[in-house]
Amino acid sequence: MSHRQVLQALSGLMLAMFCSMVSTTVVGTSLPIIVPELGGSQTSYTWVVTMTLLTTAISTPIWGKLADLVNRKNLMILALTIFILASAGAGLSQNTEMLIMFRGFQGLGGGGLAALSQVLMADILSPRERGKYMGLFAGVMAVATVGGPLLGGVLTDSVGWRWNFYVGVPLGIIAIVVLIRTLRIEQIKAAKVRIDYLGIVLLSVASGFLLVWVSNVATYGWLSWETLYMVGTAVIATGLFIVVELKVAEPLIPLTLFRNRTFTLSVLASISIGVAMFGTSVYLAQYMQISRGYGPTEAGLLTIPMAAGMLIASTVIGQLVTRTGKWKSYLVIGAVLMIAGTSLLSTLHYDTSLWLVGLYMFLLGAGTGMTMQNLVLVVQNTTSPQEVGVASSGVNFFRTVGGTTGVAVMGSVLAASMTQQLSDRAAEVGAAIAALGEKGKAIAAQLASGSLPTTRDMPESIRIIIEDASAQAISHAFLIGVPLAVLSLIAIVFLPNIPLLRQNNVERVREQRRENEFAVATAETGSIPVHVAEPEQTDGGRRK
Repeated sequence: MSHRQVLQALSGLMLAMFCSMVSTTVVGTSLPIIVPELGGSQTSYTWVVTMTLLTTAISTPIWGKLADLVNRKNLMILALTIFILASAGAGLSQNTEMLIMFRGFQGLGGGGLAALSQVLMADILSPRERGKYMGLFAGVMAVATVGGPLLGGVLTDSVGWRWNFYVGVPLGIIAIVVLIRTLRIEQIKAAKVRIDYLGIVLLSVASGFLLVWVSNVATYGWLSWETLYMVGTAVIATGLFIVVELKVAEPLIPLTLFRNRTFTLSVLASISIGVAMFGTSVYLAQYMQISRGYGPTEAGLLTIPMAAGMLIASTVIGQLVTRTGKWKSYLVIGAVLMIAGTSLLSTLHYDTSLWLVGLYMFLLGAGTGMTMQNLVLVVQNTTSPQEVGVASSGVNFFRTVGGTTGVAVMGSVLAASMTQQLSDRAAEVGAAIAALGEKGKAIAAQLASGSLPTTRDMPESIRIIIEDASAQAISHAFLIGVPLAVLSLIAIVFLPNIPLLRQNNVERVREQRRENEFAVATAETGSIPVHVAEPEQTDGGRRK
């Protein structure tokens, strides 16, 4: 592909990614409005987010494996189509169960968009060139991260929350048109398609039971029969999944990848990044609205520092990686910033200065921007071209699993902490509610149902109590991310500092074929074939 064709194709991929990210993040500031309107509780709130992450996690390695077997362009169009239809269905939801279901289908399509966009980039760009473009992809994600919640707040306040989901439909259609017209990909591997159906089922069972248990462990209890049943099922399914992956011809997640030190350490580092990306963004929206009393639009504006940190760091660091070829020092700095940002967010109170909150979010965003895409880049750099799909999707899978588990655990901690604090202050809450008469009864019913209170509409006497309790509960939830961020730093420190290659996947495969032909011809004739020994041609300093 010419440089112009590469840029055109990348524009389509970035538009698809933007569509996915906006449609996922647009509900962040609106969920405190959506869930109570549909009759949901705090558990429903968590599952609206968790279901999307769960289906994204399960589907990501499936899309990645298919990308190594069948036409990647067609897969990208299919993923976009699923995403568009699911977005329309979510906008038509009449209850939280219906919303959770369509959010699951959104995750199914979104998993394909995330996995396939990175694999397609590897086809048309070398790892050395890919740094700055992956920085742009992270920048697009950052813009969607801040633009999504802001757009969601504006739509919720002006035309209604259902448009949070409808907005993804025209964006997705435009992305399909652009990709059909611009994307020209040479399929790297032509092989018989063998789908690991049993592996898919076992992976879904293991992930699903684990997430259901994590989301409800505060209700079940750590030593209950529900815990024994769900954790036991997840462990058994995981063990069977490993056995199946060792025996099938085309494993969903080839376990041989874990022999690659770069892949294994990148997976460990990606887990905490998932928590930082998904968990903090979800519960920062709750903090701004419940603990600070802001509306959806204002809450969206107040999350700009985190997205700004991601945008600036990912773009600048991506350019530096391409220019210098160095990447490890930037990953280490990013991991340190993640530890700092996560630790500081765990100190939030209902009256913490917004300047400090913004600084904490910026630090976390900058750390995430430095590490997220570069971890995928270094994995692609050390993986064979035939396994780039499963390797890239593998890192994304574990990052999403980390984010999914993080959201669920943080939600459980938040709910348990807030219930405990309201119980400890029951006399104070009861006195404030009693003084409000009939309005107090409505507030008491809302709190008793477990639904999310909208503090900006409450009288000051009860509002201060709820804001204080929720801020402390949310800060306790953020503590979950601190040890994971430390784990990420340790994994990154031990990553092998391997130089970035200057060939894209197609060029690497062609070179492998020439080398194989050379080896076969030499073995058959005992001499070097003339056509193989010809000097290599060059094109802009790259080997053809």
